[in-house]
Amino acid sequence: MGDVRVGIIGVGWGAHVQVPAFRAAGGYEPVALCARRPERLARAAGRVGIEDTSTDWRSFVRRDDLDVISVATPTALHAEITIAALAAGKAVLCEKPLATDPGQARAMVRAAQASGRPTGCCFENRWSPAWLAVSERVRSGILGIPYLARVSRSASYWHPSRPLQARWMYDRSQGGGYLAGMLVHDLDYLCTLLGPPEAVCAEVRSSIPVRRLPGGEELRVTADDTAALLMRMASGALAVLSVSVVGAHADHFRLELFGADGTIVGDGELRDTRYRAGEARAEGLVELPPADRRPSAPEQLAGGLAGEASRAMALMLEDWVPAFDGRPSPIPTFADGLLSLAVIEAAHRSSEGGGWVPVRP
Repeated sequence: MGDVRVGIIGVGWGAHVQVPAFRAAGGYEPVALCARRPERLARAAGRVGIEDTSTDWRSFVRRDDLDVISVATPTALHAEITIAALAAGKAVLCEKPLATDPGQARAMVRAAQASGRPTGCCFENRWSPAWLAVSERVRSGILGIPYLARVSRSASYWHPSRPLQARWMYDRSQGGGYLAGMLVHDLDYLCTLLGPPEAVCAEVRSSIPVRRLPGGEELRVTADDTAALLMRMASGALAVLSVSVVGAHADHFRLELFGADGTIVGDGELRDTRYRAGEARAEGLVELPPADRRPSAPEQLAGGLAGEASRAMALMLEDWVPAFDGRPSPIPTFADGLLSLAVIEAAHRSSEGGGWVPVRP
């Protein structure tokens, strides 16, 4: 395969994470950027060294010189842009969450199937060094019959002491909230390890329902800052997931996987979690080192959090390459994105009084 020419729509995450990821992966060439606001687009293009820019996504997705459209816009725009790009014959990579609701996601799945083009949803955290190592141990059978998976995340992003984030993030109808924005990665990951969930019981809430903007305007918050889910998995295991971003000075992540034959535990800060694993017949848990897989051009990666995300995405992109020759690829599909949204919708229905709600993608 020659280099695949990539056009990226959205210059927040798209410029900071996706451009270096495509460059680090090898086999791709990010050549064009698209965004609504000319000033922001120009700044991002200058920073990443891409001169070809556009503010019109409709004409952008129809360009004959682009092979892949990567959609990194706010969530509310994902479905329309993705479906248009597929209709134009492009391969499409779409950020998570795939859409604002399962109905939009189903339309995207149908469009992808009809187009026959390579598609993928950006659950790149599956390719983080630690999670690659955990996945390998689970595939090797360390758990045996799975009993319980438990994940918890905490951060301070929406605590009143912190500055406000982008306005759309407080609006559930635009894809805002941390169940869809953060815990969805853990939800997706547990499904890769244990299979799909059958039913969900949950509490999802906005702890601070009104935020005051700098000019004095009151912003009504409809997106969640805190969620707790119980999931009955098809494998027979129980999964427990929680997230909260309203803890002052909070910065914690924990993963526990229990099975008949062994245990895996990760604990630490969000970006510095240490993992241990052990078989039931062993004397205890021992350190589980992260995978050492590197992308083709690691020199393209920046440092810090953006660099970590770019590295994981670059590895995912390398595993997407076979799809362009019609071969199988392990990267997350639009169907995976739909499944996560079906779980989120069931969680909201449960929180509104539905009790245990079946998951129906």
